[in-house]
Amino acid sequence: MKSLQPELERRSKEYLYRRRRVVESPQGPVLSVDGRQMLAFCSNDYLGLANHPEVVAALQRGAEQYGAGSGAAHLVTGHSQAHHALEEELAAFTGRPRALLFSSGYQANLGVIGALLGRGDLLCEDRLNHASLVEGGLLSRARMRRFPHRDMAALGRVLSKSGHGDCLVATDGLFSMDGDLAPLPEMARLCNERGAWLLVDDAHGLGVLGRGGRGTIDHFGLGVESVPILMGTLGKAFGTSGAFVAGSEALIETLIQQARSYIYTTASPPALAEATRASLRLVQAADDRRQWLRELIALFRAGAEALGLPLMPSETPIQPLLAGTSARALAWGAALEQQGILVSAIRPPTVPEGSARLRITLSAAHSRQQVERLLGAMEALSLGDE
Repeated sequence: MKSLQPELERRSKEYLYRRRRVVESPQGPVLSVDGRQMLAFCSNDYLGLANHPEVVAALQRGAEQYGAGSGAAHLVTGHSQAHHALEEELAAFTGRPRALLFSSGYQANLGVIGALLGRGDLLCEDRLNHASLVEGGLLSRARMRRFPHRDMAALGRVLSKSGHGDCLVATDGLFSMDGDLAPLPEMARLCNERGAWLLVDDAHGLGVLGRGGRGTIDHFGLGVESVPILMGTLGKAFGTSGAFVAGSEALIETLIQQARSYIYTTASPPALAEATRASLRLVQAADDRRQWLRELIALFRAGAEALGLPLMPSETPIQPLLAGTSARALAWGAALEQQGILVSAIRPPTVPEGSARLRITLSAAHSRQQVERLLGAMEALSLGDE
């Protein structure tokens, strides 16, 4: 039997080894991590709803009504009234005829691509897409073409030579590691000319961008005709867990019939759906939180630029600080941790070689003083001089 230890040792030597932390407190700007109080800038809880009292209370009420688990897949006896109500509310929120719940964003992307594409079809993906979109393409056995990040000329060339068969273009809406947006209007135009589906994974845009937090697609003023397939996750700005796909009646019925990651998975707990219904109401009414988040982003960027820090261009809660090497990213993260500040070091293969970074994420739950403390720690460590 092959020994696994050499590969683990190699990853450690190349600064690629991943280690888990144990969090003993609810999510928030200040966490108890491995027994220590830390100011955290690495959560995707962009609106600060993961520990909101209304969401927690809804989860508790849901557990009292439905119990702890769903007991079965959606197509058996796991599809509760709570799930059904949440799907209808998510459809209304996104302005689409139907929505379908999945247990995770990873499963949703695998399910959509596998249900729509097969051998002889074409899948086009941005090179910086989330791993779940890439894995979905590999499992579908469609021909996959990956174009340079946000390069619409390259996508146009691929589509012009796509040949026969169905075609789907998949992209993140807001890229999770760079913090920039996909050029969705131009992408939608190219897809329309080719007759291709456009799938937008808006995991990081929903709740943060657009009217009432309706995401990247709404931010660009696009509708279901331009972007027929929307995937959104519920574990980021919504503060709970799970995912959904929203689109036409025919799309959702096709996924119910053919998406293997939907058919063969136990439904998430109904209590979780009740919690998400509460968070959805909060998201839609959270213009004050979104405004505060924009102010914190501006504050951080102005301070970081004044310090000469190597920030990547982003006007979203995701603020990448480019280190280059994995060793440097880990060293920066460790230095901040000594100051009581927790920021994740992101390394290959999550990001391309040579672009390791600190992924600083801001939340509406952060205060001005906490962001200023982060900037002060960075100045003290002279990260911009590395």
